[in-house]
Amino acid sequence: MRRRDFITGIVGSTAWPLAPRAQQPATPVVGFLRSTDAASSQELLAAFRQGLAENSYVEGRNLIIEYRWADNHDERLPSLAADLIRQNVAVIVAGGGTVVALPAIAATKTIPIVFQLGGDPVKLGLVPSLSHPGGNVTGVALFSNVVGPKRIELLHELVPKTDVIGVLAYPDSPTGEGEVKQLQEAAGQFGIRLEVLNARTNDEIDLAFATLLQSKGGALIVLAIPLFVGRRDQLVELAVRHAIPVIYPFPSFVKAGGLMSYGESLTEGFRQLGIYTARILNGEKPADLPVMQPTKLELVINLKTAKALGINVPPQLLAIADEVIE
Repeated sequence: MRRRDFITGIVGSTAWPLAPRAQQPATPVVGFLRSTDAASSQELLAAFRQGLAENSYVEGRNLIIEYRWADNHDERLPSLAADLIRQNVAVIVAGGGTVVALPAIAATKTIPIVFQLGGDPVKLGLVPSLSHPGGNVTGVALFSNVVGPKRIELLHELVPKTDVIGVLAYPDSPTGEGEVKQLQEAAGQFGIRLEVLNARTNDEIDLAFATLLQSKGGALIVLAIPLFVGRRDQLVELAVRHAIPVIYPFPSFVKAGGLMSYGESLTEGFRQLGIYTARILNGEKPADLPVMQPTKLELVINLKTAKALGINVPPQLLAIADEVIE
């Protein structure tokens, strides 16, 4: 149950030669750059295409999209960005955090770039201002890097006797160190020790769960990392198998069987990417498009999963939840 709703004739005669036919505009090409693989990004791609379609751009009809996937090898991103530039794309969509946005921005100062990330693009040096980004860059910035303390608080309410909480982190994330520090400070207020579990691969994700169990960890926080989004089903399955309460960054995890999430809708963020891409194709300049930020955060709880884990969700959590899956 949902308690709040998320945010352009040819003239001729027998006496005169026909005027030359007006040249039809070339179909615009958009470059889509992401650090993960195609298979795990279909839901986000559907949302991106929806945003484009809402503004009359349909792939295969009046739009071409060139996709470049790093397949979780971030070192490939600079060469992939350079390849998109060689394709004369009209816009580059850097869909997948700072690790994707930085190589795209380094590759061109003229081609418009629309990013999606989970940090402050001003502090990261991507734009000088959220309201007036200037240059060739704008995008969607989520709150993923500032909601850590609330996630700690929610886990503490859910499993109050837990004194060790793990955080699944990506060691190469430009924002990761700051997020972990923020979480550690929040955990300390509740007398909780934070166990940092770094992972770059599927095997390392498996190892992270095993390490958490060895450390007597009673719960886990999953950071908003593209790799982890792409491994959603794996993470949900591991949590159920090991009976670990996990709070995830996006509602899609909970709808796939995860226990609880607190954050924005990532699919809505990608829909907004599509909208901004279309506006740029229609002639607007990135410099004049403010960096978008979501207007709300959602708490989603899966009661079926809670029951399978033997957890009684406190009434106060159910009362403030935006959606409860039963």
